[in-house]
Formats: sequence, C-alpha cells, structure tokens
Amino acid sequence: MGKIFAFGESVAGYDLPVLNEREVRAAAGILFFGALVSFMNAWLAGNFQLIRVFVVAFLIDFTIRVLVNPRYAPSLVLGRLATAHLAPEWAGAPQKRFAWSIGLVLSALMLYLVVIEQVVGPLNLAVCSLCLLLLFFESAFGICLACLIYNAFHRERARHCPGGVCATQPRLPVGRVPLMVLAVFLAVMAAIALNLPAATPTAAAVDPRCVVPDWAKAIGHEEMWKLHNNCL
Repeated sequence: MGKIFAFGESVAGYDLPVLNEREVRAAAGILFFGALVSFMNAWLAGNFQLIRVFVVAFLIDFTIRVLVNPRYAPSLVLGRLATAHLAPEWAGAPQKRFAWSIGLVLSALMLYLVVIEQVVGPLNLAVCSLCLLLLFFESAFGICLACLIYNAFHRERARHCPGGVCATQPRLPVGRVPLMVLAVFLAVMAAIALNLPAATPTAAAVDPRCVVPDWAKAIGHEEMWKLHNNCL
C-alpha cells in the first residue's frame, strides 16, 4: 500500500521526495487547454455542460494527485507520456503538494458552484480565472505561483525549485535594446488596435453570404452562425 499512497519519487542525490517538473508543466498545459476551451464555451456560447464535465475531471485529477499519488493522476500520466523522451528535471515535491492542495480546494468549490448549485455569476468567473492564471503560469513560464507562498506557511523553506528560484541568485539581465523593442511593439499594437475601423456587420437581406444554412437552423445554432460569420 505504501507504493500506491505516496507523494513524489525517491531519486539519488536528493534528500526529499521530488517530481519531474517537465511532466508537471505538460500536465498543467493539458489542463489549461481543457479549462480554456470549456470556459470560453460557457462564456461565448452560454453552454455550461462542457465546463461542468471539466470541473468533475479536474476535481478527480487533483484528488488523486494530493490524496493518493501523483503518479496515477490522469493529466500527469499524459504529461509523462508527452515528455518521456526528455531528460527529467527534478523539483521538490512538498511545495507542489501545497500548491496542488490549493487547486483541490478550488476544484471542490467549483464543483459546488457549477455542478451542484449551477450558479452563474461573478464568483464563478473569479474562481475560473484564478485557476486559468495558475495553470498558465505553470505551463508557459514554469512558475508555480502557489509555491511562492509555501514559505509563508512552512518553517522549512522550499528546496529544489525549477530554475533555482528557491535560492537567492542574481537576476539575468534583459538588456535595454530588447526592452525598447518590446516597448515599441506594444505601442504599435496599441495604436493599431485604437485606429482600426470597427467591423460593420453585413445585413443578411443584402448579402447572400449571410443566409443561415438549414443545418445551423436545425441544431438551433442560427444566432451563433450569424455571430461567427459577422452577420448580426
């Protein structure tokens, strides 16, 4: 039973349980994609069925991660398959367990709000946005935001963090020229966004391209078809 209920791997050279950061990031990316698709489906189409299914899957995944063994969590299994050809990058398991415990609490809250009570409102939006933010930073930048507050609640500081962020070290210089390029890019994109003329919806009676096809009417997708084809 000890092999089933465990948290982290015992690796030579490390004096505490560790996890492969590469598969952790891959799993975060997989969950982020699923969360974003289901969230946008609810936000744009008003269809909450997909997000209800995803919340249940999210809760099951994090329950297995925290209370059983990360090795058996579905998203981490997929992450392990995706990164099997890459050399592992070991990171401390204790701070990950703390961070994933926060994820477990958030998923339980979403289960109550979205699945059981079927609440639609700003609280759902706030919790979903927080989950998306945490998953995005983990997958895109390798930054575990919840891990950053681990030290505030534990006497023993986090060790073996990805990128060596646990240890005090000088920041790598970015350079003035790259920062200037970034600033110019952002200014140009802001100018384009502010000066582009607004798209004018085409009247369905004038443009035959806006005639809703029968299949869209049959599935009750008429208004969404018009929206997607700029015909409202």
